[in-house]
Amino acid sequence: QVIMSDSALSANAKNIKIISTKGVVTLRGPVASLEEKDTIARKVNDVQGIVELDNQLEVTYTNY
Repeated sequence: QVIMSDSALSANAKNIKIISTKGVVTLRGPVASLEEKDTIARKVNDVQGIVELDNQLEVTYTNY
C-alpha cells in the first residue's frame, strides 16, 4: 500500500513483485530510475517486521 499510494513512482514501480517469507522481503521488477529503486527500498525497510531486504529491482532507462 505504501508503494501504491506514492504518486511520484512510475507505473512500472507500482507493479513490482514483492515476495515476503519470514520477514525476508525480495523485490523484483523494472523501475524507471536508481532514485525509484532507492525510494522503494526505503519504504519497504520502514515496514515493521522486515528482517532482511533482497533488492533485485532493475533500473530501466527509457529516456534517451
